Amino acid sequence: MIRDEIQLLVAQAVEAAQAAGALPAFAAPEVHLEHPGRPEHGDYSANMPMRIQGLARMKAIEVAEALRAHVGTHPAVSEVRVAPPGFLNFYLDPTWVASQTEVIIAAGEGYASNTMGTGQKLQVEYVSANPTGPVHVGNGRGAAIGSTLANVLGAAGYKVEQEYYVNDAGTQIAVFTRTLYARYQQLFDRTVEIPENGYPGEYMVEIAQEIKDAEGDRYLRPEGEEPDPALGNEGISRMIAQIREDLGLLGVHYNRWFSERSLQEPGGAYETAMGILKSQGHVIEREGATWFASSQLGESKDNVLIRSDGQPTYFASDVAYHYDKFIGRGFNRVIDIWGADHQGHVSRVKAAVTAVGGNGDDLDVLLYQLVTLKRGDVVVPLSKRAGEIVTLRDVVSEVGADAARYFFLTPSAGSTMEFDLDLAKQQSDENPVFYVQYAHARIASVLARAAEQGSSSASADVSLLQHDAEQTLIRRLLLLPEVVELVVSSLETHHLPSYAASLSQSFHAFYTQCRVITEDAALTSARLRLLEATKLVLARTLGLMGISAPEQM
Repeated sequence: MIRDEIQLLVAQAVEAAQAAGALPAFAAPEVHLEHPGRPEHGDYSANMPMRIQGLARMKAIEVAEALRAHVGTHPAVSEVRVAPPGFLNFYLDPTWVASQTEVIIAAGEGYASNTMGTGQKLQVEYVSANPTGPVHVGNGRGAAIGSTLANVLGAAGYKVEQEYYVNDAGTQIAVFTRTLYARYQQLFDRTVEIPENGYPGEYMVEIAQEIKDAEGDRYLRPEGEEPDPALGNEGISRMIAQIREDLGLLGVHYNRWFSERSLQEPGGAYETAMGILKSQGHVIEREGATWFASSQLGESKDNVLIRSDGQPTYFASDVAYHYDKFIGRGFNRVIDIWGADHQGHVSRVKAAVTAVGGNGDDLDVLLYQLVTLKRGDVVVPLSKRAGEIVTLRDVVSEVGADAARYFFLTPSAGSTMEFDLDLAKQQSDENPVFYVQYAHARIASVLARAAEQGSSSASADVSLLQHDAEQTLIRRLLLLPEVVELVVSSLETHHLPSYAASLSQSFHAFYTQCRVITEDAALTSARLRLLEATKLVLARTLGLMGISAPEQM
């Protein structure tokens, strides 16, 4: 990236200025660049003079002048200026900028890919909602973030595996089974109530009906007896199939659906992980329960692994699961994406990873906030009739997968979001996903019309692309590699829809100011080439977000 090359120019300028005696000798910090807010301040700005003025014992503006005098030449840089109180501003050469149109097209679908991941094996685990009900609209936000992050990490050279952790063991499964059995019995005209703290949603009736239709009275037992565990297994299997289908509607697909039960198999991850904790002195017995002595590892308190009734806690399963991830399957890095209500769980899981032989620093936990649904200014209740929620399927069915993903991704994960259903369906520039997709479709339309008229980008002379709107658009195209790198380093996917919107705005401005198909064949050819590059980058950006790039709208 040109940004990296300019960073190197600044670092070399410090060394050259020191060698020439213009600056004293000192160890300079890493170079940081920013994009100035105003175009007259250049394309890149370095604040190095202000950061090293104390080390140099000079005024920042004097340091800046010394550095400017020692910045080497570069074909991409036309000018370097000093700006108060001590900035070095770099201006890209317009002819070099125009030439990057061909560089982008030559990169093709791999444009903006990089090797940050160096082939490391990385897992992204997300959603992982209990299979006791359908995925709701809040889960959809985690799904969009997780699958988009997996796409970007793959583009950055990681070997990415996407996983859904199926909580098919424990208390909630027993409650699910008893609830399902109550609904199943009701279908045979038995008068039974669903258990206390059961699942009252209508979907439980629907699953019970499906099982009755398929199996008849196979699971019916004498009144008063406990349900056959096989009924619960059948219900969970059907629920998982529905969750898989609902997430598929959003374009979310996993490499593996991991069963919590598999951790409990003899000689499995649970038994092994608990053995490691005991052998390393990280387990204590207290109050009839078994505890992870996490306070010895810097945590504020210890955490229960096995309750006094002999049942393992959710935390114990998480310890075993992460042992399986890092030690059993050898992931170099793991990213868990959780709802913000799990924030208090993060540090103890990282401590447990270290305790069982991994490195807690290799576990990243991304937390996302709640979703509020709206229709214009009116908030839509997330609960409908008793026990029912607004499901992800409801939202995708109403606004479509593309709009759903774009809206879920737009705010930062740490911000609560308002999802305006009416806006998501609008066919207007006010709808951000429509605005971006329309830019792609408009380009496709112009290119098709040009082909019909015999115009072509063959042998285009892109050096003709000197109009301000052309230059602005190309500069925007050049930013995608930086955006991809930013998403990888920050794990913040909202930078992609923000970039897509700004790129579309630059395109629409270009389209308004610059007629593409003109009587000037050479200029037409160059502008068609620019459209091809823009179409490629828009499609690449949308693809990373898991959103389609339509040819017509």
